[in-house]
Amino acid sequence: MATVLNHFRLDGQVAVVTGAARGIGLAIATALAEAGATVIVVDLDPSLGEQSAARLREMGLRAQFHPLDVTQSAQAEALAGRLQQEYGRVDVLVNNAGICRNTPALETPDEEWRLIFEVNVHGVFWCSRAFGRLMVAQRRGSIVNIASMSGRIVNKPQPQAAYNASKAAVIHLTRSLAAEFAPFGVRVNAISPGYIGTEMTKRGLETPEWRQNWLGLTPLGRLGEPEEVASCALFLASEASSYLTGSELVVDGGYTVW
Repeated sequence: MATVLNHFRLDGQVAVVTGAARGIGLAIATALAEAGATVIVVDLDPSLGEQSAARLREMGLRAQFHPLDVTQSAQAEALAGRLQQEYGRVDVLVNNAGICRNTPALETPDEEWRLIFEVNVHGVFWCSRAFGRLMVAQRRGSIVNIASMSGRIVNKPQPQAAYNASKAAVIHLTRSLAAEFAPFGVRVNAISPGYIGTEMTKRGLETPEWRQNWLGLTPLGRLGEPEEVASCALFLASEASSYLTGSELVVDGGYTVW
């Protein structure tokens, strides 16, 4: 007899995770693989990406690496076609790849603004379109977009208008795709993390004013761990969340309650 815990299993499924060579992406890839999925580790860095996939295989998990620049729509289409040919299906897509720059708005170069949107917004759309086609055709699938609490609030004291705007776009893109894909059995949801203990965030804590604001404004008073985001991604990827689409899980230690 099926139990609630069985709904979290991904046995026999194929899951693609972008930006999966490190940090939150690697934690998500690990969680999905532990749940039984064959995980495709996707990253721009071929050396680090292959190392991460190899580490998962050493743990007895099913994983392989494929390089991808998410800003290039043709590359996303090519990878979707290759995986369809190799596995005959793609069940889960986690759009995790993203970048941030802490540049004041009046000093932000055109190139930096465009790059942030190319990765954080266009990349999410290119991959959702490429893999969404496969999911719509097979009439099932789950897309999980990693947005940010920065799509809901303005962080302080660091300036990051481009990043904030890009993540707000991801949240609404999630809703839009959810509405379009739902008739085909494909769900689209988002996770909006707060301050998570990645290398980038820990570097930010070295600035005393940032540390005081980041931790002082988080009710739980600490950074989140990548695994705490990964468990939410597993929930949204699996049948445990079968009636959720167009939703956003805010995983921020309470930061946005103020």
